[in-house]
Amino acid sequence: MSEIKNLKPECVWRNFYALTQVPRPSGHLKKVQQFLLDFGKQAGVEAFLDDAGNVIMRKAATPGMENRKGVVLQAHMDMVPQKTPDSKHNFETDPIEPWIDGEWVKANNTTLGADNGLGVAAIMAVMEDKTLKHGPVEALVTADEETGMFGANDLKSGVLNGDILLNLDSETWGKFVIGSAGGIDITATLDYQEVEAETDDVALKVIMKGWKGGHSGLEIHEGRANANKLMARFVRDAITECDARLAVWHGGNMRNAIPYAAEVVLTMPKENMEAVKELVADWKAAFEDEYKIVENGVQFYAEEVEKPAMVVPVPIQDNLLNAIYACHNGVLRMIPAYPDVVETSSNLAIIDIESGRAAIKILARSAREDMKDYMVKTLESCFNMAGMKVETAGSYVGWDPNPDSEALHMLLRIYKELFNEDGIIQVDHAGLECSIILSKYPHMDVVSLGPTMKSPHTTTERALIPTVAPFWELLKKTLEEIPVK
Repeated sequence: MSEIKNLKPECVWRNFYALTQVPRPSGHLKKVQQFLLDFGKQAGVEAFLDDAGNVIMRKAATPGMENRKGVVLQAHMDMVPQKTPDSKHNFETDPIEPWIDGEWVKANNTTLGADNGLGVAAIMAVMEDKTLKHGPVEALVTADEETGMFGANDLKSGVLNGDILLNLDSETWGKFVIGSAGGIDITATLDYQEVEAETDDVALKVIMKGWKGGHSGLEIHEGRANANKLMARFVRDAITECDARLAVWHGGNMRNAIPYAAEVVLTMPKENMEAVKELVADWKAAFEDEYKIVENGVQFYAEEVEKPAMVVPVPIQDNLLNAIYACHNGVLRMIPAYPDVVETSSNLAIIDIESGRAAIKILARSAREDMKDYMVKTLESCFNMAGMKVETAGSYVGWDPNPDSEALHMLLRIYKELFNEDGIIQVDHAGLECSIILSKYPHMDVVSLGPTMKSPHTTTERALIPTVAPFWELLKKTLEEIPVK
């Protein structure tokens, strides 16, 4: 694993490796905050924690370049904590175990944290390098981006001094992002009184796992399976054909990740147990056929378990299932001006039904505020009809593209000079913190860039090694050529 530190450019990979050794799942950031503050002190730059839990660093300009526009390098410190079902990893205490697989850096049965650890590592490399030429540079390393962009939302105006914001959270090398979707969390809840299971019934736990999952923004258009939506199809059949009753449902675990696994506990008359098992096999074959072009390796099976004492009442069970079945999931509309980019989508991310409490969580995204509102009202209507209470939180606006950005055209020019090819301008469906920061610092000129990563928010997350060196070269050259104020 330590050979990661020897990859080129050593300054970026060494810092990235150090970051992987510090636990930093969203919501548990004290260790990484202290790590970054200690790093800033060792690097000889100003470093402090703001009221929002963000780490801010400031590095003075190279002598003679004090008149250049100030640059803010921005990334987020937290990572999505996903692991394989057999992994014993504890994200709050254990280091990530990165390893090299050909041209890729991967992690051992967990997310890698290259999203956004490589951006943070590049910022660290800038802060510690005494040979770089640059004007005033600030770093903004935000807290809890993955769970609601809380660090960016709580950032105060007047803290940052820069004129140009380079967000280092994009995931395709050679593409320069100038716009992204807004988003909002939607939670539907219902408290109910459980009823006793039938005396002579038996129980099965039905487990679905092994789908790709993925980033609910960047990969929502790829037609990947949503384990919650597929489980609903099976459960409805089991109830209709085999007199099954729902006791427990747990599916998904991250609001911004397509759920790759779900499991339910069903009770049923003893004489129908084999029929339910056959139904599992039938649906497994159907799902494999439906997704054979984009997915493989799904596991869908039933195992006998001790019968739970209580189950969901039939009317509540049916209402919940209808709502899950009807809930919009996936792409709603593409951007008319950018027909290859998703405009509006939703991700049925998490379902937890057990012990008299049902909670369903969805992340809706849109590049348009009116369409985001439409999606919220669509989902509210769906779950209200099931008698559920619907609440929203963590709303953030989209980032409107600025194709005339001076920083963008500077990056495109330098990219062409360095690599003899044209960069690509892109608008992303993923949520970036740029829009939130712009709402507090509207004068800033903002572009997002980064090396190539695949499958963030999943256990197959990986970073493409050959893209990190040119990313670093571009970043260094750009800092050197920032224009005067």
